[in-house]
Amino acid sequence: MEGVTYFPRICDKVLRRKLQLTGATLIVGPKWCGKTETALQAAGSVIYIQSDPQYKETGKVLPALLLEGETPRLIDEWQEVPELWNAIRHSVDQRKKQGQFILTGSATPRDEVMAHSGIGRISRIQMRPMTLYESKESTGSVSVNALFDGQHDIASVSTLDIPHLAGAICRGGWPGAVTLPEGGELLAREYTDMLVEADIRNFDGVERNPHRVRQVLRSLARNISTLTSAHTILDDVRANDVTINERTLDSYLNAMRRLFVVEDVPAWSPALRSKTTIRTTVKRQLADPSLATSVMRVDENGLLHDLSTLGFLFESLCTRDLRVYAQSNDGEIFHYRDKDELEIDLIVSLNDGRWAAIEVKLGEHQADEAAANLIQFKNKVDTSRIGEPCFLMVLTGGKFAYKRNDGVMVVPLACLRD
Repeated sequence: MEGVTYFPRICDKVLRRKLQLTGATLIVGPKWCGKTETALQAAGSVIYIQSDPQYKETGKVLPALLLEGETPRLIDEWQEVPELWNAIRHSVDQRKKQGQFILTGSATPRDEVMAHSGIGRISRIQMRPMTLYESKESTGSVSVNALFDGQHDIASVSTLDIPHLAGAICRGGWPGAVTLPEGGELLAREYTDMLVEADIRNFDGVERNPHRVRQVLRSLARNISTLTSAHTILDDVRANDVTINERTLDSYLNAMRRLFVVEDVPAWSPALRSKTTIRTTVKRQLADPSLATSVMRVDENGLLHDLSTLGFLFESLCTRDLRVYAQSNDGEIFHYRDKDELEIDLIVSLNDGRWAAIEVKLGEHQADEAAANLIQFKNKVDTSRIGEPCFLMVLTGGKFAYKRNDGVMVVPLACLRD
């Protein structure tokens, strides 16, 4: 778009790889995270399904007509015309070429829409809001990829202090907010209002009470980066004089997942030397920490006067960024906790079997405690079966990146990149 500066995204190179592998690539993620702009960087032509009611009518009767155009053909918000899914599958089979279509979507359609698998034809990318590296706030001096490759010379300095990190949490990684000179946190508030009042109802046609939705989202925000159970969330919501049962809560949470607003961190289950029981509860997370601050109506100044809440939200910020960095390296993130209450905030596990363990601490002064935790965890893991960790890291809101004498890396989030 003329006059708009495009900030390169880590997803750009992921998309290029996918287009070389399959006939079509589906990009999913929350609204306003930049899916369309990223897709446009690679597209040969584009059709915006929501821009003209005729597209929906044509798509229902002759979906193949919407597929004609220079490739890769971008079909924005394809789920508005579910008939397109099978039409794209058939077109990919007929053309027998890679990189024919890019689809973007802000909601997962009903299961029956995608009943016919796109495996081998349609690859998938989950896109998230911008990381600090993508918003040009991280120096990028410490690469996750390089750490996995054994390059552990990481001495560097962050340019962000804790007040700046608090501001980044409230603003979020929404491209529209990142490019605003000020007031970016208002965009996150607009997002949550839109989610509560319209999106969660419109995407599947199920009527949901906006006040109840807001209270569920607020409870998730208050319990972000914790292992809070659904039962606790129910009690939390009911404490605000809101009537809700377990089935309704499940419906709301599932809707938020399908809108890519809720993205919990699953538990990691490594082979251990002992018979310690590993807890399998998910860790509560939202797609971006700004969703939590906006629904709780807390700003940067409020966070700086509540360091406990800031700590949980800083972990959410780290989780958001590490998801993107892990995806770029063909990996995923998990958390670990066992019956002995040993907990590791984040595990990065690559599909080739390599892994790393990370503790998140807002203050650099907590590095000793975190490093001891990581080493204790390493000694519990059966490395003869899953291999040695590629690195152990304390991810901080501090200033300096360095390697400790015990081998643990201390890295400011604002030095990290993929």
